[in-house]
Amino acid sequence: MEKLKLLALSGSLRKASYNTAAIQALKILAPEHIEITIGDIETLPLFNPDREDEDLPSLRVLKKSLGDAAGLIIATPEYAHGISGPLKNALDWLVSGVEFPDKPIMLVNTSPRANHAQEALREVLSTMSGVVIEKACVSIPLLSTDFSCNEIVEDRIMADTLKVSLSEFCKAIKAQKLRD
Repeated sequence: MEKLKLLALSGSLRKASYNTAAIQALKILAPEHIEITIGDIETLPLFNPDREDEDLPSLRVLKKSLGDAAGLIIATPEYAHGISGPLKNALDWLVSGVEFPDKPIMLVNTSPRANHAQEALREVLSTMSGVVIEKACVSIPLLSTDFSCNEIVEDRIMADTLKVSLSEFCKAIKAQKLRD
């Protein structure tokens, strides 16, 4: 069986980020036939359209990873009722590329009360022609838990929630491939 490749991005640069821990847990929980690569957005320069023709190594790697992926997983914190700056910056760099349109997307929300960023993110992704798979979007209550990646994996409820969402995401990707 061919591996299903997915790219995961955390909108947080914090070392002990719940969002990064959630996508790391998802990577561990993924069945053997699913390969999740965690992308790096920290090294991207600030978006500047004048630099779009430059060879930026971090952008080249991100675009290649996205192009190779059948789907994109995004986990982002909410800052001042909005998308994190690093994630918005990464999306701005990807907006003009051919890798993004029609890409299936799974959203992971680590703070269920943080709905402003999720709404703003959906608007940006829709504008970029991404396809948010609603059945795959998930909220897990990590805020104030101090859970690490391993503790998320060991927590049966959170682990099962992530696995079910990932399964729904993969079903939607396969269905989309059959239609194309």
